[in-house]
Amino acid sequence: MQGAPGVGGYGFAGFTEPPIQNQPPGIGGAIWMPAPPPPPLCCPPGLEYLTQIDQLLIHQQIELLEIITGFETKNKYEVKNTLGQRVYFAAEDTDCCTRICCGPSRPFSIHIVDNLGHEVITLQRPLRCSSCCFPCCLQELEVQAPPGTPVGYVVQNWHPCLPKFTIQDEKRMDTLKIIGPCIVCSCCEDINFEVKSIDETCTVGRISKQWTGFVKEAFTDADNFGVTFPMNLDVKMKAVMIGACFLIDFMFFEHTGDKQQRTGVWQ
Repeated sequence: MQGAPGVGGYGFAGFTEPPIQNQPPGIGGAIWMPAPPPPPLCCPPGLEYLTQIDQLLIHQQIELLEIITGFETKNKYEVKNTLGQRVYFAAEDTDCCTRICCGPSRPFSIHIVDNLGHEVITLQRPLRCSSCCFPCCLQELEVQAPPGTPVGYVVQNWHPCLPKFTIQDEKRMDTLKIIGPCIVCSCCEDINFEVKSIDETCTVGRISKQWTGFVKEAFTDADNFGVTFPMNLDVKMKAVMIGACFLIDFMFFEHTGDKQQRTGVWQ
């Protein structure tokens, strides 16, 4: 799939640096991860990159307009491997009214493309509540790979004090759990969400919101994340863990207005 029709013929609005087919490493300002060998038949197209990876770095791009005006803009992310090579580029697809009215709780679509500009993963978040007072309407994210084909879900679980999520496969069968800290804030250290087996007895991975320094933490909501998972984990579940990272970002780290309180820079 060559991306959905959109602005400039490059998929959709938000891509300021569209990938160029067959571009050499370094062209266009980014070094892309080399294309891996052809995937097995059970691997959705575009996810073959994940067969060779057990860790990803997700960097949200800083938006100058958002810093100056305070108005929330569409989020854009680079997804890199540990060598700093770009594996995917992700961009939020929402309208201005939704961002203003709903803030970080907004419903969204996030389109993730590979180094050929093909949209390989689509994340769909409906408008839901995240308060433990409304257990029947908690957060949920659908992960599609390729777009239009669900491969898994991230479902928020009710808990009085802990952020907890379940990762489900395309048949809605529980496969993994995600458990965050009781207080989702820190100063000068990472915030870790542990990925555990379904019975919560064994840690198999982690989603970490990385500390990026006082200035960036205080004045922007551009966050950096690390995602680790077993090398032999099903690539579909790896894609769902990427989706879980984006959901966690929106739920806990997109509140620009109260950055000072959460980072401890100002009181």
